[in-house]
This record gives sequence, C-alpha cells and structure tokens, in this order.
Amino acid sequence: MDTKKKENKIEAENGIIRVYPDPVLRKKTRELSLEEIKHQTTKKIIKKMTEALFESPNGVGLAAPQIGISKAIFIVPLKVIEMDKKKKEEPEKDNTKVLVFINPRITKASKKKEVLYEGCLSTPNLYGQIKRSRQVTIEALNENGKKITRGAGGLLAEIFQHETDHLNGKLFIDEATDLRKHEPPE
Repeated sequence: MDTKKKENKIEAENGIIRVYPDPVLRKKTRELSLEEIKHQTTKKIIKKMTEALFESPNGVGLAAPQIGISKAIFIVPLKVIEMDKKKKEEPEKDNTKVLVFINPRITKASKKKEVLYEGCLSTPNLYGQIKRSRQVTIEALNENGKKITRGAGGLLAEIFQHETDHLNGKLFIDEATDLRKHEPPE
C-alpha cells in the first residue's frame, strides 16, 4: 500500500485516515436520527469507512471521526466478531464485511480491568498500555436502524471501548502509559 503523510492525514488509495493532532479527532460526535441512518449519505459514509479500514494494516475497528466525519458511527470487521465467537487466533476465511454500530453506548462494563497493549490508526506506530474493562455490553443501531445489543470480552471488548472513546473525542494516548514509537519494517 502506498501511503503518504500530509498534514494530519494518511492518504491511502480509496480512503483517508485522520491522524493526531487533527481537531476532528477531539470533537464529540453527533448522533444520527433514524431518518439520517436510512439515508444514502450514511451508506456512503459506511462504505468509505470500510474501504479505509481494509486498506489499513492491522486495523480492527474504525470510527467516523477517523475519516473526518463527526458522526456517531463505528465499524468492526466481521472477521473480528467471528474470531471472538470461535476464540481462534485467525478467522477461517478472508472477510471484508463489517458490523456497523450507530449511536453506540456502553451500557455495562465489568469492574474487572486489565492492562492492554494498544495502538490506533490515528496515532500511527504509537503504542502504549491502557487499562480497559474486561467485558462490556454495547447498545447501538445498525445500518438499517435496528437496535442491537452485544456483549463482548477480550479483543472485542477492547475495540468497543476504543471506538466509543473516539466518538467522545478521546484517544487512547490520553490515558495510556509507557507510550512507545514502533516504526514498521521497510
């Protein structure tokens, strides 16, 4: 993948991931009405997010602010959901479908926390340790406006918390410790 850094963006073939300190990453997002969810504009946003996510190495989730759109939407690749269900390291097949979460809210978070090593597409090559709840329950609307409720543990719980933070203008680096820069191999 040919990527070029310009100001606060990483440009990829079909999408643009916004990088810190781009101000859109610090804005609290706006929730969508049911009418907006069903509108073609939202479908286009989800398509653009999906393209950007799958062009990004190591991406396991993406929030709308990461492509410059301050709306309460995030996506998770279906292959990550399948990995969580099967508790396998890798999914059985390549899958470029996503699960869409619109106007998400974490309704339950376990008191048990764990320290995780985390990174973010909007802070390229920067990783750190962050304390997250081991299990969460999330409520949201899907791309058709249908209410979904999903419990998660492990990687999926981490993703739900990380992406929900994005929608509230928070980055993992705000609370992470032991931040380290890791340059990718050439």
